[in-house]
This record gives sequence, structure tokens and C-alpha cells, in this order.
Amino acid sequence: MREQLNELVRQAESDILACQNPNDVMNVKAQYLGKKSLLNGLFARLRELPPEERPAFGNQINESRNRIEALLEAQSTKVKEAAWNTREGGKATDMSMPGITSSRGGFHPLTIIRREIDDVFLSMGFEIAEGPDIEDDFHNFDALNTPADHPSRNLADTFYLEDGSLLRSQTSTVQIRVMESYPPPIRIISPGRCYRNDKPDPSHSPVFHQVEALVVDKGISLADMTDTLSQFASIMFGANVGSRIRPHFFPFTEPSAEMDISCVVCGGAGCRVCKHSGWLEMGGAGMVDPNVFKTLGIDSEIYTGFAFGLGIERIAMLKYNIPDMRILFENDLRMLRQFKGESR
Repeated sequence: MREQLNELVRQAESDILACQNPNDVMNVKAQYLGKKSLLNGLFARLRELPPEERPAFGNQINESRNRIEALLEAQSTKVKEAAWNTREGGKATDMSMPGITSSRGGFHPLTIIRREIDDVFLSMGFEIAEGPDIEDDFHNFDALNTPADHPSRNLADTFYLEDGSLLRSQTSTVQIRVMESYPPPIRIISPGRCYRNDKPDPSHSPVFHQVEALVVDKGISLADMTDTLSQFASIMFGANVGSRIRPHFFPFTEPSAEMDISCVVCGGAGCRVCKHSGWLEMGGAGMVDPNVFKTLGIDSEIYTGFAFGLGIERIAMLKYNIPDMRILFENDLRMLRQFKGESR
């Protein structure tokens, strides 16, 4: 019986090393360790031995079982690693496995609105201009006719860097760079990020997006600005949306104005969103101040122009009825998934 056991172990080792896949390992395991295996049959024959020999032979059977189990475990790991390496190397594909699907992403609502705004102004003959996010006092304040004691220059409103430069607080800086580099006529928009030292709340953020427009040419009037804003509002929010301008003040425009549109929620009837006024504020506008032209070497006796700035977050909140600006920056996938179908 001992010779039979030794032969059984030798044969098991040979069969285990010959296994090429997990099914082979399972079959060999059943053959040598299953209920009806030869090894279990030897246990049943212990009674045939003299009583004094039974313990030693029983221990030998257990050692043989442990030896076979260790060989099976090692070969199983080897077979699995070989299968993985083959599959990862592209040499084999298990066609019975289910496919891996990739979910289709979408654009962020701010990207969608930014592209819509670009399309609207491009259709009106504007070009897109861009500039740096890190600016200097001249382009962010001085050239825009902002006095030295203006509150917007304070640390409480503007982010200054150690070298004296700053993070632009408006994309009007791009308008200055364009007028520095190119003679009139000019017809550009400058969309991009802006930075102000604001505490985040439902309508403010320290990082936000603006699109500013600039038109400079001979004979440009306030009526041209009003018509451009009206066209933008009707294309962006629908033909039934009304618009108006009302007097305001900005250092770099004279006269200055604020643009309002009729409430897109109540249609002008009055509701919580428009504070029951029927109107929603859109952004600042006005005719370019002659002092700005003078700083940049443009003759204000020959050329006139207008400029206006619109908040991209503001437009997105109105278009999609988003009550809190912070939602746009929280990266909540539940909200972002709603805009897959809006991608442009």
C-alpha cells in the first residue's frame, strides 16, 4: 500500500504540472482529492493494516494530501497568471465575457453657454480675442480710467501676487490689449475667467466667467450698442424676451448703462426670481470713455465705440433655472449628467 501511495503522488504531480487551464486543475483536483478519489480509497483500507502500522500510514496519507493540495494551488495561480498575461497582451479574447461599455460624457453647462455665446457674436460679425489671466495695474485699472483711490483696487476686492501683478478682475483687460495692438475698426468679444475677492454665495464666486464686447469704428453710437444687446438677448433667450438699458456709472464708459432683460421665468409678470420687478439684470455697458482712447493713442474725434460685459454664470443660471451659482462649481455628477444632451 505504501508503494501504491507513492506512485499515486508521483502521478498526481505529473498530471497537475500538465494542467493548462482552470478546468484542467478542477478535474485533477476531483480525481485525486474528491470523495471517490484513490487517496480517499486508501483511507478506507487502513483497517487492512496491523493496528500498530495504521497511525504511521494515516500520517503519510495526510502528508500526501497536503502535498497534492499545495501543488494544485501553485498550478492554479500559474494558470491564472498565464491567462491574464495572454489576454492583456492582446493574444486572446474571451468572447463569452460580457462587453465593457463606456458612458458618454457631456460638456459642463458653462462650456455649453460659452460656446452658444461665441456662436451668437460670431454670427454678428465679432471676432474672439483672448488674453492672460495674470495682469498688471495698467491693463486692469489705469488704461480703463480707474482712479488710484477706486475701491476695486483694494486687497479686499482684487487678488494681488507677490511680484505686484494681479489676477484680472475683468476681461476688459483684453480690450485694452487689442486696442494697443490693432488700429480701428475693432469688433471683438473677450470671454474668459475673472477673479475677485468675493465670498462664495448664491450669486458670487471668487472665480467666475465673463464675456466682454468691444466695437470701435467711425460713427458708432449708443443706438448701435442698444441694438447689439437687444439682438443678443433675443437670440440667446428667445424672441419674446424684452431688453432695456438704464443709466449707471463705470469709470471706463461714458455714458454708462446697465442692461436688463424681461424675466425669463415669469415673462415679466413679476416673481421671486426677478423680485417682482419683471426685469433681470444682465450686465454693464456704455460708450468707451474718451480718456481710454487717449491713453491708447486712438483719436476720439474720429473714432467712437461701445463696450459691455456679461456674466456667463448669470446667463447659465437663467437659461437652466439654476438657483445657486455654487452648484456650477461643485462637480456634482447628478447635476452634470443632465447636460449630456446639451453638448455642442
